[in-house]
Amino acid sequence: MKKKFISLLLIMGGCVIPFSEVRAQTTYSEWCERAATAIEGDSLTQAQEYIRQALRLDPSNPNNAMLFSNLGTIQREQGQYELALESYQLALNLSPMSVPILMNHATLSMELGRYDAARADYSQVIELEPHHEEALAMRAYIYLQQQVYKFARQDYDTLLRYVPLSYNGRLGLATLHQREQHYEEALKVLDDMLADKGGEVAYSDGDLALVCVARAGVELDMQRDDLAMLDLNEAIRLDDRQAQAYLMRGQVYLMQDKKMQAKRDFEKAVSLGVPQSEVREWLVKCK
Repeated sequence: MKKKFISLLLIMGGCVIPFSEVRAQTTYSEWCERAATAIEGDSLTQAQEYIRQALRLDPSNPNNAMLFSNLGTIQREQGQYELALESYQLALNLSPMSVPILMNHATLSMELGRYDAARADYSQVIELEPHHEEALAMRAYIYLQQQVYKFARQDYDTLLRYVPLSYNGRLGLATLHQREQHYEEALKVLDDMLADKGGEVAYSDGDLALVCVARAGVELDMQRDDLAMLDLNEAIRLDDRQAQAYLMRGQVYLMQDKKMQAKRDFEKAVSLGVPQSEVREWLVKCK
């Protein structure tokens, strides 16, 4: 299970501890070690208690920022979102310029739909690390969703200048071109991504499936339904769990008056997690 926990043990390894504090610091270290072991074993509730024990034992320890951040990540994994926000904020109060903590706080804000808060975190990270790939990609994505296309383009241009083969950067730039109705430019970016497979870039089948879905979306905007269908079929061949591909293919089938096939694809999309409310209107059209 991949989570963004910050290793406190590595940070503490280089500390010089005064003799008078050895006993207390060792006990603090033991709680941290137990928390790390519990996290590795996915015993998150136990890990949360160990972290709280360490915080209670030494509330002024400078490493508590990392403990609060790890506590926030555990709470996020357990669906305790407001508590997680509070823990991340306590971590930032102690270490306001920590890039990992800022990124954790931003990730949770994104999950909660608090885009302005997330954008502020990503902007702080970019001030500290101007070429931070994830922060640039995510801030560009936020600008894209908020239709602030000028700033989205600036971030994508910066990202791709330093990481030319960034998957999220290229896919995001293609989406931006599509939103601005620059369809040929969007197709050029997506065509280049698909041409890279097996070359310098090692995209997974799932990644390539998403690119095919994105290209199908552009082709539908250009009323090239047959080409879109080819891309959607390829996306499903690459990744048969790609819900968006089924949803879009169902819409193309409806355009072709193939209601049975459309209904089957819409139902498949729902089984893969697409909300029923999103396909209800389409299913009605299949009758």
